[in-house]
Amino acid sequence: MDGADSERKRAGFKERTPVDEARRILREAVAGADDAAAANGDDGDALSPLTGTERLEVERADGRVLAAPVASARSVPHYERAAMDGYAVRAADTFGASDRSPEVLRIAEGVGADAEIGPDTAARVHTGSALPAGADAVVMIERVTELESAGDVEIEDAVAEGENVAPVGEDVEAEQHLYDAGHRLRPSDLGLLRSAGYARVAVAEPPTVGVIPTGEELVEADPGPGEVIETNGLTVSRLANRWGGRATYRDVVTDEFESLRVAIQRDLTKDVIVTTGGSSVGERDLLPEVIDELGEVVVHGVGLKPGHPVCLGIVEETPVLALPGYPVACIVNAVQFLRPVMRWLEGTESDPHPTTYARLERKIPSEPGTRTFARVKLEAREPDDGDDFGAGEPRFAATPTRASGSGVLSSVALADGWVVVDDDREGIPAGETVAVQDWEPNT
Repeated sequence: MDGADSERKRAGFKERTPVDEARRILREAVAGADDAAAANGDDGDALSPLTGTERLEVERADGRVLAAPVASARSVPHYERAAMDGYAVRAADTFGASDRSPEVLRIAEGVGADAEIGPDTAARVHTGSALPAGADAVVMIERVTELESAGDVEIEDAVAEGENVAPVGEDVEAEQHLYDAGHRLRPSDLGLLRSAGYARVAVAEPPTVGVIPTGEELVEADPGPGEVIETNGLTVSRLANRWGGRATYRDVVTDEFESLRVAIQRDLTKDVIVTTGGSSVGERDLLPEVIDELGEVVVHGVGLKPGHPVCLGIVEETPVLALPGYPVACIVNAVQFLRPVMRWLEGTESDPHPTTYARLERKIPSEPGTRTFARVKLEAREPDDGDDFGAGEPRFAATPTRASGSGVLSSVALADGWVVVDDDREGIPAGETVAVQDWEPNT
């Protein structure tokens, strides 16, 4: 152990880096570790994710990030089509038609595109079918009376040219810009891409994540005295998958320097490495020393609660995040640091968490200089006046489950979200409207 490590263990975390500053330092380290990869884009509008790119079938691209801008390869629709069921006609032939004085037109041979419209003729069309040659409007079926014995129809509505017709490109025009690079694809986007002529698209490769749970006390099942079921690695690996990555969930590694060093080196092929446990300043907290020997620790100790003993580093251009061993602290840090890193690696930014505004039922304590994540339960509330909610009055009540207790996993698993108390506040009083973040959506 060198002098710096000895001092760290003696001093503990007297000074903690603010959360936003820690993220800024980590981002600069991630970008600096792969400047060459970030500068390889040939197209100024293209995305240069640090994870690389691949071409993927549209039907498999849900949730993936576009690596290049996309313009429509064709018009949608690419033909004039009937906008409703009825009869295709020449608008001029319906001039003056009404209920009392219908125009009589002959029924053309064929239906839809198989028919051809001449003077004083009409052809049956269905919604979405191609407009017959010669037609320029559609009369709704409700305004037509079929005279089957004579092969004629009575038109009871005068229509204008183009009426009830979807023109070429009504939805999307050919070469119309659709999406920028960096756009995360949704199911509706896949349908539009397919309509616009795309079978495959260029997307960022999903970040690969090596998840290494550490601690000699961890077991997979049937814990004895002093033993704990391993949960952190499981939780973090599934979060990484939910955030669009490909996580490898490793076996538990004991608190031994060489074993930890080998485990980290094994996963340097991944885009990011996450360890759980062993990140603080105790005698068995060896990961900061291992990371510092293999690369560089850029932040150790962050002003957040729960979970200040997080260690962030870079080893051979790979971000290594050593998360605390207490389950809630581990989850808080995964959301605050792993999720952003995964977004940076694919060339995007983290989206805001879905938020519900609620009235706080009990005070949340916190200390200035520390960002606190207080878990809460949400319940629908009745309006105060018994009548209706006033403007801006929250429709939910938020009751804290815990603001402390970083080892109490149920306080997160049974909560509906958390309230973030900013660094510059000393708690939040009961009765204040708060933003409850759902940190566990599918993105």
